[in-house]
Amino acid sequence: MVGLGVMGRNLAYNMADHGFSVAAWDAWPDTVDRFVREGEGKAVTGHKDLAAFCAALRKPRRIILLVKAGEVTDKTIDALTPLLDPGDILVDGGNEHFMVTERRSAALHAKGIRYFGMGVSGGEEGARHGPSMMPGGDRAAYEELRPVLEKIAATTDDGPCVTYCGPGGAGHYVKMVHNGIEYGDMQLIAEAYSLLKGLGGLENAELADTFAAWNEGELASFLIEITARIFRVKDDLAPGDLVDAVLDATAQKGTGKWTVQDAADLGRPIPTVATSVEARLLSSRQADRVRFAEVLQGPSPKAVPASEKKALIDDVRAALYAAKACSYAQGFDLLRGASDARSWDLNFSELARIWQAGCIIRARFLKRIKEAYQRDAKLPNLLMDAEFVQELAQRQTPWRRTLARAFEGGIPVLTSAASLSYYDSIRAARLPANLTQAQRDLFGSHTYKRRDRDGDFHSPWK
Repeated sequence: MVGLGVMGRNLAYNMADHGFSVAAWDAWPDTVDRFVREGEGKAVTGHKDLAAFCAALRKPRRIILLVKAGEVTDKTIDALTPLLDPGDILVDGGNEHFMVTERRSAALHAKGIRYFGMGVSGGEEGARHGPSMMPGGDRAAYEELRPVLEKIAATTDDGPCVTYCGPGGAGHYVKMVHNGIEYGDMQLIAEAYSLLKGLGGLENAELADTFAAWNEGELASFLIEITARIFRVKDDLAPGDLVDAVLDATAQKGTGKWTVQDAADLGRPIPTVATSVEARLLSSRQADRVRFAEVLQGPSPKAVPASEKKALIDDVRAALYAAKACSYAQGFDLLRGASDARSWDLNFSELARIWQAGCIIRARFLKRIKEAYQRDAKLPNLLMDAEFVQELAQRQTPWRRTLARAFEGGIPVLTSAASLSYYDSIRAARLPANLTQAQRDLFGSHTYKRRDRDGDFHSPWK
């Protein structure tokens, strides 16, 4: 293990717990000392010298990198490469851009080093007790590490939450899209919270109970579970609940942005993910929003009567489920586009399977997605699965009613609205794009196609 931060340290202990001996190196001597001290009694050793670390490994060496993505990883690989032999395996377990992974893979392949990128999801708890892992790259190298990875992965009744994704940067790409879906999920939950608080007048204790109840049903997921927990935590620095003391400005590390950028390059619409990134950008301008709130006019939310509170909660739950379905549909549509464009042959049922446990977006919902792609591996869009067709039809009225209430009350629902607009767009036999194309032809002579005959046309529009 190279890199003994939160993820590397815990993944190493996870391996040791499953009967594997682990040698580890980190650039910071104190970090190595801590690793050895806290791992006393386990089959782990720590090294402060990189050459000694490599010399201690049985050949062919099997090394997992879990250091900061980008320049730090490049420098670490540069330091490792002269110490490795042809046939050694190097795994990058960080959140790296898939194109960088492909660049490194090609460079290391020329030196005989077998390299693959592996997305690892689940945070500290997942790394320690069972993450979801998304490896891609050198297939033979993966097969050699497979017994280790399957032992340390999270498990469900369907097996360990790890699978070979595909060649090149496929593993890191799948993890990138996982994170994009995660962005969408988190923002949809935040907007549901805003609706329940602004329109339902729910206090934090009621919100905790509501999300806990939702976690027992169709919305059961890690993110819903931790949302319920968050609302119950008291502030240890001031009176009140901790969530109310947290500044309303969300940070990001870039994987959501990468997802949106590649979706645009591939021509695959993912408005739920895209608006969740934009929502984070808007939240980060917190000081501006405080100033603008004093000038810009609009309605203020009014809580529904107590007699309507339960009906509102039910509506918001239905709307959240429908919006979530649209988010996952977009994510899997992007995965299909990438797989087709790059000849990765991604197995969508398998990807849904390994996301059922260990990872941040783990949810009961994913079993349904796995089964949908088992029924039809070539499903053109997740929402075209017969079961999802019926479920979204059943939720039409509360879904639309919820967003109408949000608009009337001036509650921002950027991402929830994007999900509904996506649904309405893909089910529209005709869109107003004919006018857009006519405009392009008028001002730029870009030509247009006709509905009633073949060919490209240009008109003077006079």
